Amino acid sequence: MADQPIVIKRVYKVEDHHGGSWKVAFADFATAMMAFFLLMWILGQTTEEEKGAISEFFNNPSAVPGTSTVPPPGGAIGEGGGSHGVIDLGGSMELPRHQGDDDEVWAAEANRAMLADLRRELQEAMERREGLADYTDHILIDISPQGLQIQIVDQERMSMFPLGSSELTPFARRMVDELAAILDKDDILVSISGHTDALPLQRPGYGNWELSTDRANAARRALVDAGLSEDRLGRVVGLGSTVPLLEEDPTHPVNRRISIMVMSQEAIDSMRTAARGLVTTK
Repeated sequence: MADQPIVIKRVYKVEDHHGGSWKVAFADFATAMMAFFLLMWILGQTTEEEKGAISEFFNNPSAVPGTSTVPPPGGAIGEGGGSHGVIDLGGSMELPRHQGDDDEVWAAEANRAMLADLRRELQEAMERREGLADYTDHILIDISPQGLQIQIVDQERMSMFPLGSSELTPFARRMVDELAAILDKDDILVSISGHTDALPLQRPGYGNWELSTDRANAARRALVDAGLSEDRLGRVVGLGSTVPLLEEDPTHPVNRRISIMVMSQEAIDSMRTAARGLVTTK
C-alpha cells in the first residue's frame, strides 16, 4: 500500500477590529446633526415674543416656584425704576397668544409669566443700584399661589416705622417710592397688609390691630403719592400679630413688616368671589 500524502490544513483568522460599531456611531452623529439643523430652522421661524416665552418656560417651568422666605442670590430688594423711579427697566410682560388657546388657560399662563417677569425686574433693579445694598436685609421676595409677595421687614438696627407709630421712616419711604415705579403696570392688582410683633402697646384703646391697619394704610398712601395708580390697589388690611414671620419668636423685630402682594389671577378671582358674598339658595 502506497504511502498517502499527509495534508496539513492551517486556518488563518483575520480579526476585524472595527466590526459594525462605526455604523452605530455614524448613525448617532447623523441623528444629532439632523436635530441640530432642525433646531436652527425652528429658531429661524420663531418670533422674538415666542423665544421670550420659551426662555421663560425653561427659567421657570413650575407654576408654583416655591414658598421660601429667603431672598434669592443676586439681590432680592424691591428697588427699581421706570418712569417714576431711578432705574429704567423697560421691557414687555405680554405672553404671545396663539389661535385656539383657551381663554382661561391663556390668562393664567400670562399672569404667571407676568409675575415671573416682575420678580426678575426686582432682582435686576437691585443689581443695577449699588446704593441699595444696605437694605438687602429688609426685603423678602417670594412667589406663591397667591402671587408675588414683597415683604419689607424691620431689623434691630433699622425699622420701617418708629416704635408704636405709623409714620414711615425716610429709608422705608425711599423703598416704597421705588416699588411704586415698578408696580404701576397694567393688569396687576396689589394687596397690602400690615403686621406687628406680639409685644403689646402701652396705649389704652389702641393695640396691634389698629397699628397694623394704620401702617398698611400709610404704605398705601406712600405708594399712591409715589405714582402708583389707585386702580392698582385691591385690598388693604391690618393683621396685627396673627401671622408672624418667625413663629418660634413672635416678638422678633422681623415680624414687624409690610407685605405688598402682586396678586395672582386665582387670588383675584377668589377675593372677588368672597367679596360678592355668594350664597347658595335652595
